[in-house]
This record gives sequence, C-alpha cells and structure tokens, in this order.
Amino acid sequence: MEFKHFSVMLDECIEGLAIKPDGVYVDGTAGGAGHSREIAKRLENGLLIAIDRDPEAVKTASQRLEGYNAKVVLSNYDEIRQVLDRSGIEGVDGILLDLGVSSYQLDNAERGFSYHNDAPLDMRMSSSGMSARDVVNDYAESQLADIIFRYGEEKYAKSIARGIAKAREQGAIETTAQLAEIVKNNVPQKARREKNPCKKTFQAIRIEVNGELEHLSNALDAAFDCLNVGGRMCIITFHSLEDRLVKQRFAEYCRGCECPPDFPVCVCGKTPSGRLVNRKPITASEQELEVNNRSRSAKLRIIEKLKDREVV
Repeated sequence: MEFKHFSVMLDECIEGLAIKPDGVYVDGTAGGAGHSREIAKRLENGLLIAIDRDPEAVKTASQRLEGYNAKVVLSNYDEIRQVLDRSGIEGVDGILLDLGVSSYQLDNAERGFSYHNDAPLDMRMSSSGMSARDVVNDYAESQLADIIFRYGEEKYAKSIARGIAKAREQGAIETTAQLAEIVKNNVPQKARREKNPCKKTFQAIRIEVNGELEHLSNALDAAFDCLNVGGRMCIITFHSLEDRLVKQRFAEYCRGCECPPDFPVCVCGKTPSGRLVNRKPITASEQELEVNNRSRSAKLRIIEKLKDREVV
C-alpha cells in the first residue's frame, strides 16, 4: 500500500515556521514527508532533519526527500536532543510536530488502528513493543476502564471495560472487529445511533499503546530547548488531551513575572521565554475540510522562542 498522508494545514505551518533558506529545521513527525518536503523546498544552504518512529514512514520519507538538503532519522520526536547531538547540531530554527495517527496508518487495515476494517489488533506506530492486543487481553478490567475514561474521555468506560473482561473469558480478543463489536454492545442504543461509539475507545487504547501523551510531554520541553532564539515551534493536535497539554506548556513558556499581584514592583525578575504567534489556535479552512475531513478536529499552535527557559 502506498504511503499516503494529507498534510494538514500545510500553508499555515509553512507560514508559521517563517523559514530561512539557511536555517536548520526539524519535522518530528515526518510521515509521508508532505510537510517535510515543503520545508526542504525552501532551503538553500539550510538543513531539514525529518524524524519518525514508523519504519515505513522513514523509508517513504527517505525516498521523497531524495535530492533535498534533508536527513531522515528513525526515532521518536521526544529524542530530538539526542538526534541533533548525533548530527553535531546545537540548535534549530524551527520544529514541526503533526501529532496523532497518520492517514496511511488508519487506512492500512493490517496496522490495526481502524474500527472500520477487520484486522489483527495492533496500533503500534513503531511496529514494535506492546500492541493493542496486549492491552485488551492483559490489562485488568479496572486498568482498561481508567485508560478508556482518561484517554478516550468515554463516559461508558466502565461498561466497555466490563464487556471486554467478560468477552475475553471465552478466548483472546484478536481483531479490531471483535473489539468494535464489544464496544457497541456495551454502550446504550442512543449512543450507537448518534455516532460510531468505537472512536473514543480505539483512541484511548492507541494512546496507551504508543505512550503518546508521555512522549508529547517529554518532547515539548526538549524541543523548546533545542530552538535557537527567534526560532519557532508549530504543533498540530487532534484531540483535547493533546491540545490541553500543548496549550498549558506554551502558557508556561510565555509566563513572565510571578510576583504576587499586590507587589508594587517586580522582584522576581522573571521574563517570558516565548511568545504566542497566534493567541488562538488555527483551524483548517473550509477549502481544506472539503478535501480532508480528518482535518476538522485539528488545531495548530505556534510559539516563538525569546530566550532560554529558566529551569529550576
């Protein structure tokens, strides 16, 4: 299957990065190299480092970036400092993170991400380590309920976890179709009629399998610290948990004086490390939504580095 991935808010990301022809840039989620290639096209003496944890994405990106000033690396984006160190790069002028699962991973049934196709339960972005099958069959019912509630924000999490625990007593749950049927059978009929009830549970299990929020939390500080002063970081999120984390961390970088409000003058001397390029997140245009409905939930936040963080 060809590695296809629609580059969400491509023009907005390129504009947000404010690319310099001689700059150094990192695409931490290279995928099908859509964003990467547009960044690389604008470089003359500069360099692009394209990172992805998926071996298939790395293979595709390497092919599509051939002939450009670009280097493709198999790694997770939260290892950005190590990746740059290995290349002898101290700081970069821009970083892009397009979070979540790629269109290729969703549409490739054998990867086991989608509840629309019957396939082995997998959901591993890196194609290695713990799989969705392991989570569904090995986690305690209480653990499943917690994950589905926290990462899927699913109000029927306990019922769904109970259904999974009961079903696996008859044998291991092996496929996406089996899991989807269990979810549907353990939510009220009204919920089944309104929209596909599997989305939240599948999202939650995928996040757990890939450690997505932990990687993101670690990556935010690491990536910001790798930026040169004046450099920018663009992050596209696809659900509220990701966006909340990015929003809160960006707010920390942009926070200045921490003195009590009744102090007549600042005595802490703290000044912001960054500034928001756009105060509100950017969303996909109507034109983009017409050709890629998956962009509907996407939010783009952009920050510019003013100085190094003050690490306590």
